[in-house]
Amino acid sequence: MTDEDHLWYYNVDDGTVTQGKAASSMSRMGPYPDRASAEKALQIAAERNKAADRADEEWNN
Repeated sequence: MTDEDHLWYYNVDDGTVTQGKAASSMSRMGPYPDRASAEKALQIAAERNKAADRADEEWNN
């Protein structure tokens, strides 16, 4: 197994979490260091988007 095979991914097509690159790159979010983080992929992405939006607003003001 390579190091990437030990990482976790979230499949946006069906909501499953897998260890290793089981889904195509178009359907996969990650890598994440552990299963729990991959299960929160959508929440993590939403939080990062909010932070980026706040940074954009601060930059524009």
